[in-house]
Amino acid sequence: MPTPRDRQARVATWAAFFVQGLCFATLLTHVADLQRGFGLSDGDLTLVLLLVPVIAGVGSGLAGLLATRYGSAPVLRTAQLAVCAVVVLVGWNDGLAALYVLSAAFGLAVGAVDAAMNMQAVAVERRYGMSVLTGFHAVWSVGSMLGAGINSAASALEVDLAWSFTAPMVLGAVVSLAVLPRLYGAGEERAGRTGAEPAAGSAARVPWRPIVPLCLAMAFLYVGDAAISNYSTVYMEQALAASGWVVPLAYLAYQAAMLAARVPGDLAVRRYGPAPVVRAGAVVAALGVLGVVAAPGAVVAVLSFGLAGVGLSVIAPQSFSAAGRLGAGAETAIARVNMFNYVGFVVGAAVVGTLNGTLDVRAAFVPAVVLVALIVPLAGGFRPKVPAAPASPSAPASPATP
Repeated sequence: MPTPRDRQARVATWAAFFVQGLCFATLLTHVADLQRGFGLSDGDLTLVLLLVPVIAGVGSGLAGLLATRYGSAPVLRTAQLAVCAVVVLVGWNDGLAALYVLSAAFGLAVGAVDAAMNMQAVAVERRYGMSVLTGFHAVWSVGSMLGAGINSAASALEVDLAWSFTAPMVLGAVVSLAVLPRLYGAGEERAGRTGAEPAAGSAARVPWRPIVPLCLAMAFLYVGDAAISNYSTVYMEQALAASGWVVPLAYLAYQAAMLAARVPGDLAVRRYGPAPVVRAGAVVAALGVLGVVAAPGAVVAVLSFGLAGVGLSVIAPQSFSAAGRLGAGAETAIARVNMFNYVGFVVGAAVVGTLNGTLDVRAAFVPAVVLVALIVPLAGGFRPKVPAAPASPSAPASPATP
């Protein structure tokens, strides 16, 4: 039964996911603006987009090490304020060299936030004793939708670019400062785990075998997500010649559909189990990305981005949930799974960027269709492992089968 303290930590973790979604969407829906403002070629843009997930993998690994020693709360509080500050600086920056430096700083901080906030979410789920993790990612979608919506409104009102970066980040920083002090401390975060805890300051040994399907599913998911997040605005402009206020709607529809699917997502997991839900999500997502490839106009494209969002919505939270069920060493397992978020993002950005430069932006989405579909056979790895009941000492031994 959750206590008032558990409910406080849940609200604080909701706030962390909200601010992270707000920050991420604020930056990514301005990708086309940054490309125009700095005169970046498609190849230059790909390098900038690749820099973020590469450095984010480092940030995720550092978060795992620091959280093992100090708990994830101080890591999350510090890194989330850093993300807000960096996004503001990107908006006011006018130097190309500084853009690369700020992209690296954003990656380092965003990787730490991604890992640490999911550690908190897994701890909340453990204390609640039921599936609640998808709900946190639903709140991330709310923040992301708000960020995309603010960008769309700022574009329609012709607000100065720097201020369209700054306004949502001020909101994010205020929410972080007000609510994140209520996150779980290190002792609370680890309460209720199974298995022996590692010695203070040391990392637990976590076997790779049970998390490989989770890591691969995360990577394939984020190939699709990278294609949509990084290139939805480019796709709308280049493939469909959409007008300025319509361009951000593709990403907004993607996140809105994710939210719509994530709100009841925990109920679906409780009823059917994580493996069937992940399998169904992969099928729907692959069909959505295929619709993007074939879309004849903006309406079909926006609907297809939404369908992809419905399918991809549950895969990431269930990956973290499954990693968190490993018990002792959950920080290490979650950080490893989160790293494959960035592996997928790197592959997605590289493949989409290369195909966009050599063929066209429609063809750039084809690999995402294939890799998202490959999550279907990996879904069995999300099934909770039920320990075998020990044999009764008084039970007679089974006769050997000849």
